[in-house]
Amino acid sequence: MRKQKPVADSFVIMTELVLPNDTNTLNNLMGGRMMHLMDIAAAIAAQKHSNRIVVTASVDNVSFRDAIRLGNVVTLQAQVTRAFASSMEVHIDVWAEDIPNGTKFKTNEAFFTFVAVDQSGRPIDVPEAVPETPEEIALYDGALRRRQLRLVLAGRMKPTEAQELRALFDLKEL
Repeated sequence: MRKQKPVADSFVIMTELVLPNDTNTLNNLMGGRMMHLMDIAAAIAAQKHSNRIVVTASVDNVSFRDAIRLGNVVTLQAQVTRAFASSMEVHIDVWAEDIPNGTKFKTNEAFFTFVAVDQSGRPIDVPEAVPETPEEIALYDGALRRRQLRLVLAGRMKPTEAQELRALFDLKEL
């Protein structure tokens, strides 16, 4: 039986100040810089869960809802949602805060997948993720569908083999 760890143990909060070197010509945080910060926060969450070196395996859709401006404080919150054999899905929320104006708003949300590896770079087993709160349980329950969708889109799983996705769309055998 695999070791179990609460998903809350992987929770990470990372805070950054948007400086001129982080922005484009419109004084907005560059999208690539945002993705870099998200990758770091998510990797730390995956490392906390697995106690191993981790590598990024995939990034789901990253949508930019609102611009993050020069001088804003960016807060990233990341947590493992579910662990499979050697891979872990991590959910990231990003918030921007304009401290002088007293405003805070959610700007990004995404799912990243990491694989734990040994010193030779080979995948290694990770502890099972145990959700406890209603939000953690909902993210955990959706993780298998999201994983199957990633695998189908990557050509690593046939759509007919994606049982959770088929059930979601009530698809009959093809």
